[in-house]
Amino acid sequence: MKIGILLSGCGVNDGSEIQEAVLTMLAIKEAGHDYQCISVDKNQHHVTNHVTGKEMKESRNMLVESARIARGDIKNINEIDGFDIDGLVIPGGFGSAINFTTWGLSGPDSEILPEVKLFLVNLINVGKPICALCVSPVVVAKALEGSDIHPSLTLGTDKEKSPYDINSFHSGIEKTGAIAETKSIREITIDKKNRIVSAPCYMMDATIVEIRDNIKQAVEAMISLI
Repeated sequence: MKIGILLSGCGVNDGSEIQEAVLTMLAIKEAGHDYQCISVDKNQHHVTNHVTGKEMKESRNMLVESARIARGDIKNINEIDGFDIDGLVIPGGFGSAINFTTWGLSGPDSEILPEVKLFLVNLINVGKPICALCVSPVVVAKALEGSDIHPSLTLGTDKEKSPYDINSFHSGIEKTGAIAETKSIREITIDKKNRIVSAPCYMMDATIVEIRDNIKQAVEAMISLI
């Protein structure tokens, strides 16, 4: 089988979370399958200096930046059909909240890139499962907003340490019509009806080993839905 990996750039603060992206590749290969990296040929919302955390006065392209993670083997989202892959994983990183959507700027009232929404809706329509990691459930929530599909999603729990306001994220996705579930870094949400898996990953204060285990758990669950 071939699993798509949708990347929003290269770097946690302005694109895809690199560790989550690479560990997703590893989990897919360890499960005995192949992956295809995918991105959008548009500029990022902004570029961040990951040493200082400050915004840089330059622009970068999501597809070009994502190719750094993919070692050049990447396809434009407009070149991928729902039947070309057997499932899709969306790693986290703020690219999901500022590049694919504008959630990081306006929360549940945000917009989603039309090509990303079309791609996700098409996958669901042809029965392909989707796995959203870290903050990426907001992308799935926005893609399905206004439809008769109400996915169960998680971005973590407020019962354990997190650098983010998990309750605020959960309230936000519920405003779009999704159902929020509280899960720890050791757990995932499996929406069997809609074939959607989600995992907290770096939404929680976790080690790279815990992230690796959480991603492996989520990827294997998604593959079981194919």
